[in-house]
Amino acid sequence: MSELADTATKPTGTKPGPNPHGSFIWYELLATDPDAAADFYGKVVGWKTRDSGQPGIDYRLFSAPDADIGGLMKRSEAMPPPVWLGYIGVDDVDAAVAKIKQVGGDVHLPPTDIPNVGRFAMVADPQGVVFYVMRGDGEEASTAFAGMTPGHCRWNELVTSDQAAALDFYIDQFGWEKGDAMPMGEAGDYRFIDHHGEMIGAVMNRMDGKQRPMWNYYFGVPDIDKAAEAVRANGGTITFGPQEIPGGEYAVNAVDPQGAAFGLVGPKI
Repeated sequence: MSELADTATKPTGTKPGPNPHGSFIWYELLATDPDAAADFYGKVVGWKTRDSGQPGIDYRLFSAPDADIGGLMKRSEAMPPPVWLGYIGVDDVDAAVAKIKQVGGDVHLPPTDIPNVGRFAMVADPQGVVFYVMRGDGEEASTAFAGMTPGHCRWNELVTSDQAAALDFYIDQFGWEKGDAMPMGEAGDYRFIDHHGEMIGAVMNRMDGKQRPMWNYYFGVPDIDKAAEAVRANGGTITFGPQEIPGGEYAVNAVDPQGAAFGLVGPKI
């Protein structure tokens, strides 16, 4: 992330953001080939891609018909392998990072300012799962996460090596609440998580000792079968599904051609 770190300026302050502390406010794909990634997700999810206009860095924006929902950038050797990362909004980035370090998390990029965008840091929870914390400069609320809207992220799923410890961490850091649990046999419970009265995702133990702890983000599509076929037709791999989920829609787990895991959710038409 050295390209972003080079844009660092003075801290921007700690006034509350337009989204409540602990909200998912942005999603970002680190890709080996941004051009190919833009083409793939355009065909699968329907996003348009454009340059962000940020000086000195090739950072692109993924756009649904009604809003920008995420970013796309070329990964450097110092970054994780191709991966989707989420941004969790906080009232004070420096305080959030200090608290994460205090309870055993890691800091991969210290608090940094992007002019006219906000202050952010790349961190990891105590189980090693990487994500960002951010305080944006703007006063407009993010709608990148919208639980019922195609083109937006509709579900945030944490796969972890220690469900109980992970839940304690995120509840303490971001004010999330435990929701209902859905039994999954030997894998344990699929525990829903709520934030300010809204169900935002779930936490589950990894299915076997080899699965890498990670956040998995599910993006809404208008037709799950067409989207799954587009994944296959454009070099991606379906790893699970389509599987019916509560409410009558269907979910898919997939890996894009560059190796980044993601999810899709939507109806069968």
